[in-house]
Amino acid sequence: GTGSNILSSLQDLFWLSKSKVEKQLQIISVLQWVLTFLIMGVACTLILMYILCTDCWAIAALYLAWLVFDWNTPKKGGRRSQWVRNWAIWRYFRDYFPIRLVKTHNLLTTRNYIFGYHPHGIMGLGAFCNFSTEATGVSQKFPGIRPYLATLAGNFRMPILRDYLMSGGICPVNRDSIDYILSKNGSGNAIIIVVGGAAESLNCTPGKNSVTLKNRKGFVKLALRHGADLVPVYSFGENEVYKQVIFEEGSWGRWVQKKFQKHIGFAPCIFHGRGLFSSNTWGLLPYSKPITTVVGEPITVPKIDNPSQKEVDFYHSMYVDSLVKLFDKYKSKFGLPETEILEVN
Repeated sequence: GTGSNILSSLQDLFWLSKSKVEKQLQIISVLQWVLTFLIMGVACTLILMYILCTDCWAIAALYLAWLVFDWNTPKKGGRRSQWVRNWAIWRYFRDYFPIRLVKTHNLLTTRNYIFGYHPHGIMGLGAFCNFSTEATGVSQKFPGIRPYLATLAGNFRMPILRDYLMSGGICPVNRDSIDYILSKNGSGNAIIIVVGGAAESLNCTPGKNSVTLKNRKGFVKLALRHGADLVPVYSFGENEVYKQVIFEEGSWGRWVQKKFQKHIGFAPCIFHGRGLFSSNTWGLLPYSKPITTVVGEPITVPKIDNPSQKEVDFYHSMYVDSLVKLFDKYKSKFGLPETEILEVN
């Protein structure tokens, strides 16, 4: 009995079990992405400034010269790398939750698309895994379609981080970038826009299914200007992986968040997940809750160079109805009661 206990302890200590090794790799894969999301941009900027003050300054100077030369690349579709998108680390990332991509309809390679991704969550984990990596097989499920996940343009002003993001097919969520991809990059492009943005992230909390969409019509206008079909996408479980302190409207906390959102582009959230070594402690790791991303039916959109407000409102209404129907159709399949209603704000 004592010998068996010692052997069992040694196996636990050195992670000899295959399942334990895989779990540790999953944790490492998610941790590196969380740290990338939170601090990579600032850290790389500080490191570059430090190198400029050392004997290795020439390396930093060469990179800065390259940065100036390459400055507009993110606005022109970026520089995706299939090698990076197929890294094994993303499969461990997928399996930690796990994350799953569900296809409901085929997409024509002769058309361009704007995917509206909902909800934002704290970090948009489902959006990243499904559309910036090949972990869930997006290229196999939608052959001939090139996904571009749109994120804050400020991220592409950060050294090293910008190159890392572009390698996954991530682009700035600004008009120049979207116009280029939809008009000068051929067909078969799909831009994924997290429509609710920072405002939606402030209200995400476990057990709540709500989207910020009523007054978000810019993506519809872009779709009309380019004749790009609109595709509603809902990620069940995106709000479950972190717990957040929600500040009430009118409170000082919400005031600070809105000021950040207005002037910087993102809203600071007070949130927590689980600890690195235990799920019973607080930390930066998200909780391992399943995330299922359902890609809905495309809405055919005509090309109108200067759409009127009435036309924008019409297709926006169609989009909202389509998103609600998508949610209602699949909610019971992914753990929600039939009585659950999608709140559209």
